[in-house]
Amino acid sequence: MTRPLPARLGLYAAALVIAVYSAFPIYWMVVSSLRAPEAMLTSTSPLPGPFTTEYYWNLLELTDYPAQFLNSVIVAGVTVAVTMVLSVMIAYAVTRQRMPGKRLVIGAMLYAYMFPPLLIAIPMFSVFAKIGLGDTLASVIVSHLTLTLPLGVWFLWGFFKSMPFELEEAAMVDGCTRLGAFLRVVLPLSLPGLITVAIFSFLLSWTDYTFALIMIGSDANKTVPVGLASMIGSFDLRWGEIMAGSTLIALPLFGAFALLSQYFIQGLGAGAVKG
Repeated sequence: MTRPLPARLGLYAAALVIAVYSAFPIYWMVVSSLRAPEAMLTSTSPLPGPFTTEYYWNLLELTDYPAQFLNSVIVAGVTVAVTMVLSVMIAYAVTRQRMPGKRLVIGAMLYAYMFPPLLIAIPMFSVFAKIGLGDTLASVIVSHLTLTLPLGVWFLWGFFKSMPFELEEAAMVDGCTRLGAFLRVVLPLSLPGLITVAIFSFLLSWTDYTFALIMIGSDANKTVPVGLASMIGSFDLRWGEIMAGSTLIALPLFGAFALLSQYFIQGLGAGAVKG
């Protein structure tokens, strides 16, 4: 049924307003990172002129940004890899194997995701300090897994639960082992869900500030969000450098979404229906 023209125009207008409302802060962040210092707090023009890259060079000089960027890449990369492997294994086992209390397992993991990070960060810091993992990237990675792993298991559980087992049986009849059927049938069909979990895990890990701030004390192990926040002093707010750093933090997220947006949207839609 085709909607009346006024209704369609209203929907388009609402979508446009939401899009502008969502995108404008990002646009303003990028523009502010390119403004000249004298225009940073005085100009209201939506254009960056006069153009300058001074803040980006200052960011490299005032902070150990390359090392912090590498730390963030290591933390986010390992978090995504571990989340993907464990989420697939747990979700598939809970879906396909007969085990008592499997719904309780899924529910418990979902409830764990609902706890605020600050609530579990301090007890985890105490545990890590006692076992010798204090002030290490490993402590940040394990902390991030408390957020990404429950989400990944819950999301993939919805995928595997709705996938007909007859597909795997047909593959095994044709000579595949259980593992072969899983690798050749289940995983390819679950690709949108896997990519969605990977993007969410990367987003949570890459932008985390709370866990990294509490777990890391040395400058050598700081991640980008913590290093960028250290530029906010009591009497000096270097807004240009902060905007430049925020833009650099956002670039990998934009790149990942631009490359994988098709799978991401498919995964969200399928997960919402199947879960």
